[in-house]
Amino acid sequence: MNVRTVLISGASIAGPALAFWLQRYGFAVTLVEKSGSPRTGGYPIDIRGTALEVVRRMGILPRLRAAHVDTRRMTFLDADGIEVASLDPRALDGGVAGQDLEVRRGDLATALHAGIRDDVELLFGDSIDTLHQSEHGVDVAFRGGGRRTFDLVIGADGLHSHTRRLAFGPEEPFHHYLGYCFAGFTVPNTFGLAHEGVLWSTPGRAAALYAAGDSDELHALLTFARPQPPHSAFRDPRAQRDLVAGVFAGAGWEVPGMLAAMRDADDLFFDVVSQIRMPRWSAGRVALVGDAAYAPSFLTGQGSSLALVGAYMLAASLAAHPDHAAAFAAYERDTRPFVTENQAQVGTGDAALFPTTPEALERRNTMLRTLATTPAAARERPAHSSLTLPAA
Repeated sequence: MNVRTVLISGASIAGPALAFWLQRYGFAVTLVEKSGSPRTGGYPIDIRGTALEVVRRMGILPRLRAAHVDTRRMTFLDADGIEVASLDPRALDGGVAGQDLEVRRGDLATALHAGIRDDVELLFGDSIDTLHQSEHGVDVAFRGGGRRTFDLVIGADGLHSHTRRLAFGPEEPFHHYLGYCFAGFTVPNTFGLAHEGVLWSTPGRAAALYAAGDSDELHALLTFARPQPPHSAFRDPRAQRDLVAGVFAGAGWEVPGMLAAMRDADDLFFDVVSQIRMPRWSAGRVALVGDAAYAPSFLTGQGSSLALVGAYMLAASLAAHPDHAAAFAAYERDTRPFVTENQAQVGTGDAALFPTTPEALERRNTMLRTLATTPAAARERPAHSSLTLPAA
């Protein structure tokens, strides 16, 4: 029996997770990534519910537990920097102490790559240029000049997926902007923060400093509401800095210092808060997984968990169905309800953490004060565990 060949584009979370399972099922896997090496760093991410079972089955759960950040407090401030509420972050995200994990994105990526580096062909510093499908496979031309044919191609290359554009067309029909932009970067931890975050808010603007463990660096985040995406700034770092500085001009608390640090930051990441919603996740021999197919936005806290679960479900479907069309159909049928339910966790109105009006901000603050005094057992937990995984 011929071994099926699969090219995966993107080596962040979904791509390596999918590669891990496919090589376990006997596929010949090639993983291509435009960066020159596995990406480290990045904000801490959550692994909850069904995704915990995925990493347990991968054998990396002990390693991730050792890397657990263990954020213990989130403090919310008003426009004058006065405390509104201070609470366990699990009261907000439905996490369960002692079970759910929070790890640096780089720690998860490193653990995933350790599980595939000896069994998967890794092509760093390259990317897909063109795709041409036929009844026999997918002819791929790489930016680096190579040409190869694969049985299947999977896009795991994120919110602004190039693979998606090649197979499905422009991003705009699938990109659902949620009304916010953000700028993230790191700053020195001169505030003495450890295992905690601090969030300052005014209507339509928020600034956060987040200490992942007791590091000497903090993650800084500046988030603001904007009716339309700032398309002109996406490829221009100077325009991004100017836009953020203009929005936060005159803001109080530690914002002036954060803006000054942003000007000099060499790790600035600017983007919009959006979801990807698609009527189908496959086109012929090409399919999508993770953010490329169903980015939920950081407002849900479920991006990495959906990537892990989606990768597991796609691999299981491909292993169970020799015909790729049947496999992709099973993947969508079995995974879409879980994706839809978790994308709905984005929240609207009173539940939003970043209100745009004084009235909505006061409602949010009331909610926070209530959560701070509500016993954990009485809180409703979001549905992070609603999917039962098939056997590996």
